[in-house]
Formats: sequence, C-alpha cells, structure tokens
Amino acid sequence: MFDYATLKLIWWLLVGVLLIGFAIMDGHDMGVGTLLPFLGKDDTDRRVMINSVAPHWDGNQVWFITAGGAVFAAWPLVYATAFSGLYWALLLVLFALFFRPVGFEYRSKLPNPAWRKGWDWGLFAGSAVPALVFGVAFGNLFQGVPFDLDDSMRSSYSGSFWALLNPFALLCGVVSLSLLTLQGATFLSHRVEGPLQRRTILAARVCGVVLLVSFSLAGMWVARMEGYVLESIPDVRGVLTPLMKEVGRAPGGWFANFNNFPQLWIIPVLAYAGVGVVLACIGSGWTLLSFVASSVACVSVILTAGVALFPFVLPSSTHPDVSLTAWDATSSQLTLTVMLWVALIFTPVVLAYTSWAYRVMAGKITRDYIAANDKQLY
Repeated sequence: MFDYATLKLIWWLLVGVLLIGFAIMDGHDMGVGTLLPFLGKDDTDRRVMINSVAPHWDGNQVWFITAGGAVFAAWPLVYATAFSGLYWALLLVLFALFFRPVGFEYRSKLPNPAWRKGWDWGLFAGSAVPALVFGVAFGNLFQGVPFDLDDSMRSSYSGSFWALLNPFALLCGVVSLSLLTLQGATFLSHRVEGPLQRRTILAARVCGVVLLVSFSLAGMWVARMEGYVLESIPDVRGVLTPLMKEVGRAPGGWFANFNNFPQLWIIPVLAYAGVGVVLACIGSGWTLLSFVASSVACVSVILTAGVALFPFVLPSSTHPDVSLTAWDATSSQLTLTVMLWVALIFTPVVLAYTSWAYRVMAGKITRDYIAANDKQLY
C-alpha cells in the first residue's frame, strides 16, 4: 500500500490528528470544568455548566485513550521511555482524571452544599491539572528529556519530577491551559444564556488574551533556544534504530522546518487569527463561529509545536544522538499498515457517531430545564 517511510510520516500525522481531536473535543469538557468554580454563582448555574457537557464528556475521552494507544502501537520505544521516565507526571494526570467520572456521577447525589462544592473543586482539578501538565510535557520536549539508551535499546531516565516544572515548561503549561479553557468557554457560551453566558463571554476574552500573550512569549523563547537538528541518518525507508544517527543543537534550530518551507508559517498565523475571531465575535452573538474559531486555534497551536519538533518525537538532553524520531522509533511496516487500515475503518465511525450525538443533544441548557429535570440530570 505505502512504503515504510510514507507509513512513518502518516503515523506521525495520525497521532497529531488524535491529539488535535482530544484538544477540540475533550478540551471543551476540561475547559468547562476549569471554569466551573468561578462562573457558577449558585448550584443551579453549576449544574447548567456540568450538564452542558454531561452527555458527551465520557465519549470524548476516547480521543485521549486512543492517542495513548496509538503511541504505544506506532512508537513503542517512545511509549516505554516516556511512560517510565515521566512516571510521576503521568500519575499526577491519572489521579487528577479520577475526579472527573466520580465528580460527574456523585456531585448531585446529595443536596449538601459542602458536598457539592467539594466535587466542584474536584472537577476543576480533574480538568485544569491535566491541561496544565500536557503543556508542561510539550515544553520539556523542546528542551529535551534527560534519558539515554544502551546498546540493547534499554532506556535510563536521569531527571526528576520537579525538574520538569521549569520556567519554559510552565509557560507552555499556561498556553495549554488557556487554550483548553478558551475552548470550553466558547462551547459553553453557545450552550447557555442569560447572566451565565455573559460571564462566560468575559472568561473567553480573558483566556484569549492570555493565550495570545503566552503563545507569543513561548515562540520568542523557542527562537532563542538551542533546537535539535538532525545532522545525518541512514535511508529513512529502511529499518532504523535511534543509535544510527547524529543529532546536533543550534540556536533557532526548532524553526528549521518553518525556514525551509516558508508556507508553513500560515499555521501559527492561523492560531492568532482564530483567537482574533473569538475576541471579535463572541460578544456579538456569534457563539458557534467563536467555537469554530477556537477549534482552529487548537489545531494551529498543536500543529505549530508538531512542525517545529518534526521529525523529533522525544529529544534527549543527555545524549542528543539517541533522541527518538518519527523515522527510527516506529513499529514494523506490517504493524503500521494493519493499524492504518484500522484507523481508516474506525475513525469515520467515531466521527459519525460523535456528530450524531452532538446533533441530538443540541440546544440551550437553561435554569428552567435543570429545575424541570432535577432528578434525572447531573
């Protein structure tokens, strides 16, 4: 069907598509959860917010789970190295995510205000912490992760959890958190009305400004950073290991793909344009357009990072030559081919049932609706 090099490139793109799907779909759930304790002025407001995403949040987690599975199947060495070396960070994400299903299910089981307020903050933690950590992870990719590989391809990690929380990584965490919160705010503004909608619009504007500022600062920081440069590698159409190449570092190295292919600069420009449309339109009643524009910003921010990193997937700060790339950390050609057929068959199915579910559940969530269905809703 495709040669080995093309399959490697296709799976780099498909993993990116899954991350984008997660940011757009599960991102707006997490954005609403992040805003929950701040925009909901009373219990009914907060139930309106929760029920705006309640029919879909668990289905949207498919994107996150599938992305992890795709990394395992397409880049097993990346999965093994990252999931062992970054163990504590991944546990933090996992423990935070525990609050989401439990919080959705149990929050409204008791009328006690303290009980419900506690679960509101639990849903906040389950939404904001993963969004922040995902950005921190990308920030550390740009700086390199401290791991090495021996002759038998066993990885050893020499970093610590606290070293991951460095200034640049935290700035990238702000980019990620503001991006997903903006996605949640634009979605919520389309689903609610009245005073809650006005507060949501204000939140979207604040998140948009924070995103523009943090994204710009991160870009300027990357421009002055020593990026990784692939200096030599055997034929990428063959079977390679990470020990078969040479990698250097150079100031501005992460901008090499943009400089070599200037048309790619349209990607970060679209991020600014998407946020600009949100800021210009969300207060004028164009809430659906604002959500689409926010989704464009999600696509553009993730693609900007992906294009800058390519072909690196997991750079090594300890020994740059063993950095894992899309060319030498992949599964076999047969595995990638079988997985591609699975993706071609099931991705349209996922998109079809997701579109159907959102169409069926469309419409405003109001305070009257919550009161009329008090016993059936979250």
